[in-house]
Amino acid sequence: MQKYLTPFIILLSVVVILSSCSRKKSDSGSASKTNSISSKTELWKKVNTPPGADPAVSATDGGKGFEVIADSLGFETYVIKEDEMKYFGDSRAKTGGEIRTLESQFPSTFRPIGQQSGTVINQSVSALVFETLLATHPITRQYIPALASHWKISEDKLTFTFRIDPNARFSDGNPVVAEDVVATWKLMMDETILEPSSQLVYGKFEQPVALSKYIVQVKSKSLNFRNLLYFGQALQVMSHKEIGGITGKEFLEKFNYKMPVGSGEYILLENDIKKGISYTLTRRDDYWAKDYSASKYTGNIDRLITEVVKDNVELEYEKFKKGEVDLFRYNQANTEKWVKDLQYDALKNGWITRYRVFTDGPMGTAGYTFNMRKPPFDDIRVRQAFTFLHNRKSIVEKLLYNEYAPYNSLYPNTVYENPANPQIDYNPEKAAQLLAEAGWTTRNSQGILMKDGKPFVLEMALHKIAERFVTPYQQELEKAGIKLEIKFQDWNTIIKNIDERNFQLFFFGYGGLLTPNPETSLKSSLADKNNNNNIQGFKNKRVDELCDEYDRTFDVKRQVEIIQEIDKIAAETYMNAFSWNPRGIRFAAWNKFGMPEYALGRYTQLSYLYPVAQGLWWVDEEKVAALENAKQSKSQLPNAKTEIVEVKYWKEFSGK
Repeated sequence: MQKYLTPFIILLSVVVILSSCSRKKSDSGSASKTNSISSKTELWKKVNTPPGADPAVSATDGGKGFEVIADSLGFETYVIKEDEMKYFGDSRAKTGGEIRTLESQFPSTFRPIGQQSGTVINQSVSALVFETLLATHPITRQYIPALASHWKISEDKLTFTFRIDPNARFSDGNPVVAEDVVATWKLMMDETILEPSSQLVYGKFEQPVALSKYIVQVKSKSLNFRNLLYFGQALQVMSHKEIGGITGKEFLEKFNYKMPVGSGEYILLENDIKKGISYTLTRRDDYWAKDYSASKYTGNIDRLITEVVKDNVELEYEKFKKGEVDLFRYNQANTEKWVKDLQYDALKNGWITRYRVFTDGPMGTAGYTFNMRKPPFDDIRVRQAFTFLHNRKSIVEKLLYNEYAPYNSLYPNTVYENPANPQIDYNPEKAAQLLAEAGWTTRNSQGILMKDGKPFVLEMALHKIAERFVTPYQQELEKAGIKLEIKFQDWNTIIKNIDERNFQLFFFGYGGLLTPNPETSLKSSLADKNNNNNIQGFKNKRVDELCDEYDRTFDVKRQVEIIQEIDKIAAETYMNAFSWNPRGIRFAAWNKFGMPEYALGRYTQLSYLYPVAQGLWWVDEEKVAALENAKQSKSQLPNAKTEIVEVKYWKEFSGK
């Protein structure tokens, strides 16, 4: 099941993962690939701005010489130490080649913000094409430079000032300047982009001010410990030359299967979008920060090719086994393949290696969620009954081979999870009692529960690949006297209806956040608005109060206490019937890639496996040659691992 979130929510997770994956080295270890499309700058470059600062801008205004006086002006930065470099990639990395992956849905848009831009696919692409003012350290999560080389925080923690790196360039060759930040904020605040949660977040700031060509300042309207996080690390900067002066409505119309110009290392060319079939990102040899120390060993692969096989798990898997794609992510829909399909030649000969990587990333949530705005789910007893009818233990044992584990929290596998949450187990007797209390006391001739002369019949739109996990639940509901009619739909259609609140219950999935932001999914002010993550219509005065306190609290211990209280209140509302999470990130790859010893970044989640691998790995020409020789001779690949490779680097690192 593909995850769905509004852009600024998942972007923070993606940026943490890709904070060292959006910059590039010079290819000192291999021949220059002059025939590579990544070097054909005429395909995207419109102007040729020389590197360095505009000589007309003084040092105090961020121009040449600013670095020398930055400390005296109160600015800070972060310089990567030599012993940290291994966490920013692998020194063995080389540039070139391609990596092919698969998705089960084609995005409904490629715009980075606005309506329907919030899937993991959309934001994984956007994180490679666009950049933010700041990034975070891949281990400590401290702020590090991105578009901004330096930043300053006022004593009252309400005003943030950023100095944009004068070397920063958009792919069209225009320099990144302070006015770009202002224009991006204005667009985010335009309600006609149809993304109200963005106005909730960025409405906490006054309009940014361009103090000079390179200095931009923004003032917060109220104290919030996440203000720098969201403005500095989540605002994907676009060019004011392209978006300045247009409305959100015009932006939606202009940018659908076209992306605004970005400053990141990759570019998505219009000719590389084959609607419904594939899309390909190209590495830019002219990327402005390719020689920066955080960039030397990441973003190595020339072409990131994503093919789409719509709603066909078997075909996806077979294409991987045949070598038509290079990397395959195991999830609940294909876990049986992980456990049982072990005898094909590519695996037995070591041409393919399977991995289980344990990271410190948040797990995210999934399961069933209920529209509490209208019957029958406006009754908490009905919602409780639906949770008791979800036989998770049986599904995990029979369909998932115990590769997953149930949970009962909005924040599983994190310190924010409240251990006092209701622990939900399968209990049809309790469910029947609750349904009777809610007025569902009689059955018709078909055995369906009745209330006020109406049968208990529901409809749920479903992505086809989730059918086998929903069917057991559908059967349990039927035993209880509830008829759940499944309507198979395209994922983009489902999301459109969810955004417009045209649903009764939804088989959902969300990525997790390292720093929770409950207001964007639980604040009462969003409950009756479309196009945001409060899809259930959740309203709770105490949670609103806690969200406000959370914003103002800089004490980490108190932050944890607040989120745990929110977690318990939400759990006791029974707005979700949670499912299960995987034991480690499982994937398989053809043996043609090099990767760091930790394989994936510290905070990687399963949903973001592909962009993380694309950022950290590289095509190893020696491995490619050895693999081709083994395939031609139909022999075992020398020194290949035929058993599952477990990578516990981060768990051992955390222990230290």
